[in-house]
Amino acid sequence: MTSKIIYQNGLRTQATHIQSGNSIITDAPTDNKGKGEAFSPTDLVATALASCMLTIMGIKADEMNISIEGTTAEAEKIMESEPRRISQINIHISVPISIDNKSKKILEKTALTCPVAKSLSADLISNISFSWS
Repeated sequence: MTSKIIYQNGLRTQATHIQSGNSIITDAPTDNKGKGEAFSPTDLVATALASCMLTIMGIKADEMNISIEGTTAEAEKIMESEPRRISQINIHISVPISIDNKSKKILEKTALTCPVAKSLSADLISNISFSWS
C-alpha cells in the first residue's frame, strides 16, 4: 500500500504516506465548492508532474556528474468543464547552471519522459519549457 486517505469533512482529506508517515491535506478548490486552503487533488497532479520531472532530471544529472541543485519548476493547471477535468498543464523549469547543449538536451528529454508524464492522458495538453543560466 502506498498511502491511506481519510475524508475529514468539509471537502478536505488527509493523505498519509505509509512508508514515511508524512501527511498532506487536500481541499476542494474555491471554484468547486471548496475553501482552497490546501492543494486540491488536481493541483497535486500538476505538482506531481513537475516534481517527477525534477527528480528524474536529478537522477540523470547525477549519472552525468552534473549538479542541478537549486533547479526550480513552476506548475500551472488549467481546468475544463463538461466533463470537469485538467485540460492543460504548463510547467517551466529553470536550471541555474550553464552546461553544453548536448547535456541540456539529454536532461530535457529525460524530464519529458518521466513516469508521471507517461501516465497522463494523451488528451492532456502539456506545455513544458526550460531555461538555463
